[in-house]
Amino acid sequence: MNSIGSRFTLTMMALLASLVCTIPASGRATTSPDDEAAIKSVMSKYQDALNSSSTDQAVPLYVDDGVFMRPDSQSAAVGKPQLRQAYDAIFKAITLHVKFDIHEIVLMSPDWAFVRADSAGTNKFNATGAMSAEGRKDLFILHKNDDGAWRIARYSFSSTDPPPR
Repeated sequence: MNSIGSRFTLTMMALLASLVCTIPASGRATTSPDDEAAIKSVMSKYQDALNSSSTDQAVPLYVDDGVFMRPDSQSAAVGKPQLRQAYDAIFKAITLHVKFDIHEIVLMSPDWAFVRADSAGTNKFNATGAMSAEGRKDLFILHKNDDGAWRIARYSFSSTDPPPR
């Protein structure tokens, strides 16, 4: 495993350990109304960026060392230059029309949260014009920066669509 992969694995393990230690016995942590509204705003802006195929709108929603892990890619996009390349490639290949359905927002600490969501809609394959259904399970880890703004720190998803035959 390379150093970025090792660092990422250690970071994820630390975040998950933090989550286990901060969720009350009820299994649910609470968010403040201000934090929840700010996080929902980030999710709405991300949805808008995807639906308008805008790398310029998507990348600023990430922290500087943000990570985007796609199941169809051998490696994660790490940092804003790689995020820009990843989103440029995605938007060149497909046009998305998706809607996020947020199932939970959990504040893990004053400046870390996660969002569990589903997204559904359509893909248009730009090379052929073919359309297909789009369905995913999404997991976002967000960080509140020193400026008080919530941004995406890590994002990964899995498809809910049946595998191709």
